[in-house]
Amino acid sequence: MEPGNETHISEFILLGLSEEANLQPLLFGLFLSMYLVTFSGNLLIILTIITASHLHTPMYFFIFSLSFTDICFTSTTVPKMLMNIQTQNKIITYEDCITQMYFFMFFVALDDLLLTVMAYDRFVAICHPLHYTVIMNPKFCGFLLLASLLLSALESLLHSLMFLRLSFCTELEIPHFFCEINQVLQLACSDTFLNDVILYFVAGLLGVIPLTGILLSYTKIVSSILRISSAEGKSKAFSTCGSHLSVISLFYGTALGVYLSSAATPNSRATAIASVMYTVVTPMLNPFIYSLRNKDIKQGLRKLFS
Repeated sequence: MEPGNETHISEFILLGLSEEANLQPLLFGLFLSMYLVTFSGNLLIILTIITASHLHTPMYFFIFSLSFTDICFTSTTVPKMLMNIQTQNKIITYEDCITQMYFFMFFVALDDLLLTVMAYDRFVAICHPLHYTVIMNPKFCGFLLLASLLLSALESLLHSLMFLRLSFCTELEIPHFFCEINQVLQLACSDTFLNDVILYFVAGLLGVIPLTGILLSYTKIVSSILRISSAEGKSKAFSTCGSHLSVISLFYGTALGVYLSSAATPNSRATAIASVMYTVVTPMLNPFIYSLRNKDIKQGLRKLFS
């Protein structure tokens, strides 16, 4: 880019999912409904786990953490989108954009690491049941959560600091409903090679390593379940993993879909539409997956409402 095109910018323009005026009320109603379902559903899971004493176990401690993360994750993007539609103002300030990127990347990484920790929890519970309470003691569970928080914070802080070194052109339109880092980097006039290298390197670490850990855990879990002689025992073991496997498939499946759509059509609204799946739909479905397929959660919900 020519140096003359660079300027000190103070705001970006979020183009959203569509610029058609007649679609804005529909989008507002749809995303408001999805956000309220996500918020209330995950809040119900949190309250159920707090109030039901039989759910005070490592497995539900991590489900509690995941539900809280999903509320925060969705809250980093959807409220701003709803406000932009309602006020018909698509502007987001430079500072708000960086803040949104930081928390978005933080909660994405935390979601990813929590799913990995939950896979390890299921591995210990099924493959080493006699040592489960010793291995997954409260201190170790707290350590796993704290380590996940610190890694997520460091990853998002690194990207945010790298973003601050960039200068931007006069073209400030982001074809997305939030400040997605790949889309914002494409607007930079300065060299983004180092940013891209760090972005893909960290994404690889936080994508490949946790997913490998999850696959290894479930390979050993399935092997252990198949060695169980009784059909009832196999069914019970599979039921404790079914919900978690569904959430993992939803998270990684939608995230991979976004990555592939972004690679095929860079700087396109197709990426924004695909992003809706893992930023809004997945956090909304998680409470239903855990409540509909889990007898303990159902029992806790009945106790909460009674």
